[in-house]
Amino acid sequence: MDNEIQLISDGDGLAVIGDAAEVERFLVSEGLPSKDLGLQRLKSVVGTGAVVAQAGSEIAANSGRWVKLTRESAQLAKKYGLRESSKSGLSTGVVKGQKGQIRGFVEFVKAPRSLLTNPAVLAGAAGIMAQIAMQQTMDEITDYLATIDEKVDDVLRAQKDAVLARMIGVGFVIEEAMTIREKRGRVDEVTWSKVQTAPATIAETQAYALRQLDALAEKLERKTKIGDLAETAKEAESMVREWLAVLARCFQLQDAIAVLELDRVLDASPEELDGHRLGLKAARQHRLEHISRCTEHLVARMNAAAGAANAKVLLHPTKSPAVVQSSNHVATSVHDFQGRLGIESGRQSSEARRWVAAATEVRDRALETGAKGVDAARSRGNETLERANSVKDSIAERARRLRADEKERDKEG
Repeated sequence: MDNEIQLISDGDGLAVIGDAAEVERFLVSEGLPSKDLGLQRLKSVVGTGAVVAQAGSEIAANSGRWVKLTRESAQLAKKYGLRESSKSGLSTGVVKGQKGQIRGFVEFVKAPRSLLTNPAVLAGAAGIMAQIAMQQTMDEITDYLATIDEKVDDVLRAQKDAVLARMIGVGFVIEEAMTIREKRGRVDEVTWSKVQTAPATIAETQAYALRQLDALAEKLERKTKIGDLAETAKEAESMVREWLAVLARCFQLQDAIAVLELDRVLDASPEELDGHRLGLKAARQHRLEHISRCTEHLVARMNAAAGAANAKVLLHPTKSPAVVQSSNHVATSVHDFQGRLGIESGRQSSEARRWVAAATEVRDRALETGAKGVDAARSRGNETLERANSVKDSIAERARRLRADEKERDKEG
C-alpha cells in the first residue's frame, strides 16, 4: 500500500479511511467484513474557508468503511499502535506501505495533512461510527425478536397495561422518523419534534419490564416446596421470554432515538457533537449494566431453584427435573438476549440429575453400608461363637471334675 490508510477506533467499531481501492485491499488483507461509513455526510461539519475547503476535498477524495470490533478486529489497535485521546476516547493512527507498517501517530496540527487532524471532521466521523454501531445492534435485535415464538408486537398487544400500549405508539413514531431520515439524509426540526418525548415513555416501559423480572425472581425465592417451585419455574419460562422481548424492543427504540439525536446535533450544533456522543455512550452503558444486573439476578434464582430440585430428585422424580429444565430454558433465553445487546455473560447450564442415576447412587451406598453390616455381624457372630465354645468347654471341664470327685467319694465309702 503506497497511500495512507487512516484508522479510527471508538471501542465499538473501527473506521478505515483512504482511497477506495487501498481501503478495500487493506480490509481484504486483514480478512475483515465492513459497511459503508457514509463519509460524504461529513461535508456539513467542515464549514467554510480555505482550510475547510481542503478538508472537504479530502472527504470527497476518500472512502470510508466501518468494521465492527470483535476479538479479531480489536487486535488491529494493538497491531498498528493506535494512540488514544483522553479527551475524545478515540484511538487514531495512519498505516502506509506495502506491509502495512506504521507511518506515524496522528496529532492535531494546523495544516490539514489528513482528515484525522481536523477536530470537527474527527468528531463527525466518531458520531457516524456510533450511529452505525447502534444500527448494527438494532438489526441484531430485529433478528432476535424474529426467532422467538411470538413477535414483540404480539406480546405487547396481548398486554392490557397502558404503559406498554404507549410504547407501541412511540415505536410507530420513531420508525416513521427513521424512514424520513433515510430518505432525506438528515433529521430536521420538524422530524425531531415528533420524537422528543419518546425517551420518557421508553424508559417507563423498560423500568416496568425490569420490575416484572425482579418480581419473578422474588417469587422463586419464596417457594420451598418442590411442587410449588416446579409450577413457578414453568410459569417463569414463558413469562421471561415475553419480558425479554419487551426489554429488547425498548433498547432497540432507545438506540434509534440516539441515532436521530446525533443527526440532529450534527445538523444543528456540530461543535457539540463529540460531547453529546460521549454522553449518549455513557448513558447506554448504564442501561446495559442495569439490564445485566437484573437478568443475572433472575438466572441466579433459577440456578438456585435447580440446585434445590436436584437435592430432592429421589423424592420428586418428575417435578425436580422439570424445575431444572425450566431453569436451563430461562438461562438460555437470557444468554441469547444478552448476546444481542452485547452484554458479556458467564452462563453455566445446570444439568438435571436423572432419577435412575440418583437411585443408583443411593443403592450403591446402601450396598456398601450393607456389606459393612454383614462383616460386622459376621465378626460379632464369630465372637459370640467363640464365647459360647469357651463357656461350653468350661462347663464340660466342671462336669468332668464333678464326676471324678463323686467316684473318689464312692471308693472311700
